[in-house]
Amino acid sequence: MQSRFFPLRLSAGARRELLEGLVARSAERIGGRAPLIVFDLDGTLLDNRPRVVAILHELADHWRDTHPVASAAVGKAENNDIRYGLIDNLKHLGVVEPELLAAGQRFWFERFFIDDYLRHDVALAGAVSFANRCYDAGANLMYLTGRDTPKMSLGTLASLRDCGFPIATVGTSLVTKPAFDIPDDRFKRETGALLERVGPVLAVFDNEPGNCNALLESHRACVSILLDTHHAPNPPELLSGIAVIDTFET
Repeated sequence: MQSRFFPLRLSAGARRELLEGLVARSAERIGGRAPLIVFDLDGTLLDNRPRVVAILHELADHWRDTHPVASAAVGKAENNDIRYGLIDNLKHLGVVEPELLAAGQRFWFERFFIDDYLRHDVALAGAVSFANRCYDAGANLMYLTGRDTPKMSLGTLASLRDCGFPIATVGTSLVTKPAFDIPDDRFKRETGALLERVGPVLAVFDNEPGNCNALLESHRACVSILLDTHHAPNPPELLSGIAVIDTFET
């Protein structure tokens, strides 16, 4: 299913020009300072659909004896079946009973937002190479995510390391929410206003249109890029000048 932003996606050639240009500009110094590139994680650098699939397969095991039909349905889940919301995922797979939808939602919620399951995430195509090339050229990298510090920071560090992204070294930082219940958009907006403390913002990447807008409003000279993978329902229109891509492949 095509997203509403599909028509705005850059062509392969334009995407290559954009990304290669950012790698080249990573070597620049602005007022003597290295530029900063800011990446969101879920749906931006990382594909979390395998995490959802792993949880659904566990749910299938959990339901095998008590709800065999629903168990068989969710046990067949694959990456391409995964949509934004868990309830939508279950309905898409054929689970429609209200009590099972509620139980499945609880089962997913107890697992999706903890360190142990982040090992299932995989890098988007081209993301590891692009991040490393920007870092090696001289840019500072910040991973600015709506994941929270208490339950997800350690797993996130391990996931970034294991995927091959630059992390835990000079010029890289991971910024997570101090508490789970802080709305992601508020956290991104408030934290985004402070990014110049690290360096002049060269580019920001996010899968949520609202975050792309907010970060561009705070840093008008930056390049704001939407990863058109998945996003929350009813997104706002993109501000003029925001680029849309769905991969880091060049």
